[in-house]
Amino acid sequence: MPGRPPLLADDVVEGALTELQWIRNGNRLEKTVKRADFAGAMRFVNAVAELAEEADHHPDITIAWNTVTLALWTHVSGGITAADLELAAKIDALG
Repeated sequence: MPGRPPLLADDVVEGALTELQWIRNGNRLEKTVKRADFAGAMRFVNAVAELAEEADHHPDITIAWNTVTLALWTHVSGGITAADLELAAKIDALG
């Protein structure tokens, strides 16, 4: 369908995951990050939000006190696209 970013082949995703600090869970990428406390988790979430806004590509975010879980996939495409890998790399750079 026009306008939908193309899904990446499994081997491309798996190859990229050797460089990223994410795991694949079905049709999405997932990452869990722990910080020292709730305030640290929120600073991380705010930094992710800035990157997501710049990219116009937004992860699902779950916060449980000091633990942040992110899930990335391109909803309109139903899976993992280049935009997901690009944002995952930028999030990894946050530390």
